[in-house]
Amino acid sequence: MCPACNTSTIQQDFCLFTFALIFTVGKLDSKVAVITGSTRGIGKTIAEAYVREGAKVVIASRNKAHVEHALSDFPPGRVIGQVCDVSDYSDVEQLVERAVEAFGKIDVFINNAGITDTFYNVTDSDPVEWGRIIDINLKGTYHGTRAALHYHLKAGHSLKIINMAGSGTDKKSNTPFISAYGSTKAAIARFTFAAAEEYKEYPVSIMLLHPGLVRTDMTRAIQPTPEMKRQQETFETICDIFAQPPSVAASLAVKMASDHGGTKNGDYLSALDQKRRKWLLFTYPFRKLFNKIDRRSW
Repeated sequence: MCPACNTSTIQQDFCLFTFALIFTVGKLDSKVAVITGSTRGIGKTIAEAYVREGAKVVIASRNKAHVEHALSDFPPGRVIGQVCDVSDYSDVEQLVERAVEAFGKIDVFINNAGITDTFYNVTDSDPVEWGRIIDINLKGTYHGTRAALHYHLKAGHSLKIINMAGSGTDKKSNTPFISAYGSTKAAIARFTFAAAEEYKEYPVSIMLLHPGLVRTDMTRAIQPTPEMKRQQETFETICDIFAQPPSVAASLAVKMASDHGGTKNGDYLSALDQKRRKWLLFTYPFRKLFNKIDRRSW
């Protein structure tokens, strides 16, 4: 007899095979995902999670050396890399073409590429840098969404587009000293929900993911500005309380990409929602007391 389902011996092999299948098939088997800004940090962690769940992934960065280095960390045949500056629409079109050429289709497109300010107030900020952040974060998200939708309309293939929220997205999330970054994240939210509404009659899900606060290269200034030095202690305390590993966001990204994740067009998931925020704030004194605060940079 099969102890799990109390069937006859004749059915036992089939039962065991079914159980094995359940536990070995990944949530994203047969899926193909394109992830911009995915050679390190949050993007790379999402790529790694997707590969573990059975997906084939195209990673991308505007830095060729970063692409080549990141590829060495993935199993051969499951991941390819492409140099792509998301502020250049032709680069993003080539990224889509490369993914389809290599893997035959695209199921998920994640607009993860992003940069942040140097931590200046507005009067001391650099207009060129401010514009570059708009080009990468906001226009890059628009470029990726547009190119992915054009692929969908041409191929007729169902598609999930995941755009990245951040500080500035939520109404109570002010972003002093990183006004360009915060402005782009607020605009990305509005853009995402507008696009979701426009394509609600299509087999497309356009969603928004907030990865929460993650210690990455973006949160570490190589040469801190005077303003950052003045704010550093406060910022470090905020990170100690609320920073999480990128795996939290990656698990949500898997849920959003899965056919059985329960997400739908126009959804907004956050790795730092109100419940999680309260939990991190409650546990902070204990984590500090027992030296359990993770200050690694991803």
